[in-house]
Amino acid sequence: MIDAVLPTYNRAPIAFERGEGAWAIATDGTRYLDLGAGIAVNALGHANPDLVAALTEQAGRIWHVSNLYQIPQQQRLAEMLVDKTFADTVFVTNSGTEAAELAIKMVRHYWSDRGQPERIEILTFEGAFHGRSTGAIAAAGSEKMVKSFGPLMPGFRTLPWGDMEALKAAMSDRTAAVMFEPVQGEGGIRPMADADMRAIRAMCDQTGALMVLDEVQCGMGRTGRLFAHEWAGVTPDIMMVAKGIGGGFPLGAVLATEAAAAGMVAGTHGSTYGGNPLACAVGSRVMEIIAEDGFLAEVNRKGALLRQKLEGLVAAHPEVFEGVRGSGLMLGLKCRVAPAELVKAGYAEHILTVPAADDVVRLLPPLNITDEEIGEAVARLDRAAGRLA
Repeated sequence: MIDAVLPTYNRAPIAFERGEGAWAIATDGTRYLDLGAGIAVNALGHANPDLVAALTEQAGRIWHVSNLYQIPQQQRLAEMLVDKTFADTVFVTNSGTEAAELAIKMVRHYWSDRGQPERIEILTFEGAFHGRSTGAIAAAGSEKMVKSFGPLMPGFRTLPWGDMEALKAAMSDRTAAVMFEPVQGEGGIRPMADADMRAIRAMCDQTGALMVLDEVQCGMGRTGRLFAHEWAGVTPDIMMVAKGIGGGFPLGAVLATEAAAAGMVAGTHGSTYGGNPLACAVGSRVMEIIAEDGFLAEVNRKGALLRQKLEGLVAAHPEVFEGVRGSGLMLGLKCRVAPAELVKAGYAEHILTVPAADDVVRLLPPLNITDEEIGEAVARLDRAAGRLA
């Protein structure tokens, strides 16, 4: 018989009842060091007291009113994002998938609004992950994502990852936008080279195409800057954000320049729950904490410390690991074994990691993980690797 919960996940046989910072505590009392953070969601750890306070205070006031009315908490979060980024305007969503859908709609409306409705093609790169809606899987284009779900939304073209010559050749008078992740997460912690991001920006400027970034996983301080594209010194026209922005509470957003968003007037898009007071109260506190002086410098320092220790781990287990990739606290272990095997071995050592494509295991700890916890994490990964030798 089918389970009461639709069986679309291969779940580990572990259930968690509470968490404390970088630790998740299972129903049997076992403490797991969490280097997955709910797939880069729990950016400030489990049960962060600042976020608990923000949520509790708001929960005692008002939970939901819908976007038929002004929502001061949403306005505050949007203004914070505008103040800290390239954006002129923000639409608040519940998730990264919803953000991707709006980004696609915004691109299409941008060109229709300019009298070029035929300009619909959005160029993407293989290995991408933009969510699991029909539009988002069409954008990614991989067989695993799209098999049995056709017909797909037209207007997407997938190019080899990081191939600037292929991108240049694909650009045409039908190109509406180039959409990509500055660091692919599901694709295996694959960073787009800074020079390539600058080249994409230049090509978009030359052709008028919009540059759309998906920073759902790599944004919100994960790479040591508020957003990963900042390392390349470029700015997008549209950007999707989610995961870490809510610190564990469902929250996402689309950030855009005034020009890119000009066609999105009243009635062109909406959300019942998006931007609700609870989510935005938490998101605003997350923004305040990440924006504090020295916070991102600490992410970079801790990222360097973790990477240094991981390089030693790789050297100690050449039969298990090939190398380390990524930046900040968005790191990946390139494996010579199946990533699922290392993840499973980690369960035995009470450490949580996340598998990805390209034979990579992702390490996405809370941004406020301590030095001592980093040392403990690598020690547990060392023992897990020893189980596979």
